[in-house]
Amino acid sequence: MSDAKLIIDGREIELPVVVGSEGEVGIDIGALRGATGMITLDPGYGNTGSCQSSVTFIDGEKGILRYRGYPIEQVASKATFPEVAYLLIYGHLPNRKELERWLGSLTRHTLIHEDMKKFFEGYLPSTHPMAILSSMVASLSTYYPDPDPATDPNINIVRLIAKAATVAAFSYKKSIGQPIIYPRNDLTYTRNFLHMMFAVPTEAYEVPDVLNEALNMLLILHADHEQNCSTSTVRMVGSSQANIFASISAGINALWGPLHGGANQKVIEMLEMIQADGGNYEKYVDLAKDKESGFRLMGFGHRVYKNYDPRARLIKRVADDVFEQLGVDDPLLDIARNLEEIALEDDYFVERKLYPNVDFYSGIIYRAMGIPTNMFTVMFALGRLPGWIAHWKEMRDDPTSRINRPRQIYTGPTERDYTPVNQRD
Repeated sequence: MSDAKLIIDGREIELPVVVGSEGEVGIDIGALRGATGMITLDPGYGNTGSCQSSVTFIDGEKGILRYRGYPIEQVASKATFPEVAYLLIYGHLPNRKELERWLGSLTRHTLIHEDMKKFFEGYLPSTHPMAILSSMVASLSTYYPDPDPATDPNINIVRLIAKAATVAAFSYKKSIGQPIIYPRNDLTYTRNFLHMMFAVPTEAYEVPDVLNEALNMLLILHADHEQNCSTSTVRMVGSSQANIFASISAGINALWGPLHGGANQKVIEMLEMIQADGGNYEKYVDLAKDKESGFRLMGFGHRVYKNYDPRARLIKRVADDVFEQLGVDDPLLDIARNLEEIALEDDYFVERKLYPNVDFYSGIIYRAMGIPTNMFTVMFALGRLPGWIAHWKEMRDDPTSRINRPRQIYTGPTERDYTPVNQRD
């Protein structure tokens, strides 16, 4: 493909065209400012590629999501979460020996330093688990400095994935006033996390298979999603050569925002509002169709996907299994199912492709599993951790990467003289 040409005040400038492996096309404007003194302006970066990446491919128009080339439908139904984490971070599916070594490393590093338990004692019972998760992940850098690249450069990656689950479970136990449950080396990653969440010292607890399978798929479906707000934050912070714990902590805080990781929590809050209004879901469907109402159904449609969210198709089957096997009787779930049925059949939603998305299903599944609303974003963070790490590592391993430093168009006052305070009106 030939270069793009930009004409400014009669002057023609050639800019290289970059083509990705899936045919995505971008114009490299790296030389624009040097040649013209101008920059581009793209609020929210909706039309700007901040990097080239080989981690994840999304085609929102066709409803495609692939991790390192593998369709999400395949990895989510056939792989385990640790396998997918390895795939995202290292670029290939592990062979048998690599997987055994990887799983063994994750198991051996689940314990956090005993002194870190004192941190939990200092938090108020009302502290949001995301606040605890982000601060505890940042604190890991005080115990585990950057490793020697010549010995084991990946040790902190293993530590972070292993210990994040422990920290998340401990934060939940803190919020409900229960004693912490230590990790167990005889359990898989997902079973271990669920055991730390729901076991108590006074009685035995065995993780139900349906919960383990549901969590495995939920984590995989959230493992990466290209250059979203939190992933871009991780790359931005990491571009300064900040350590992995500081970079991931920044991503956790970005995910905490209600416009990003809090979407599934908003779904539950919407369902609770409908229930409080007598459960009249049809009223709110009508409000959603009315442009003047200002109301929108949470969990329907997606900024990226203009087709059915491929993750939603998979997670819907999990939702059905969880509800059936657990025998959950929850009025919110009935409301959710009614809304889902309307959205899949009503012409208004179908024509606008406002299908239920992954956030719609994940919230009601977590609720059915017994995970409280304030833990939803923490669960999202655990799933997204491998993707964040993959992008952080990709950027750090790229010899051409540079510190991120966006430009701006200044719109403030022009030059003016300082006035002493006694001369100001």
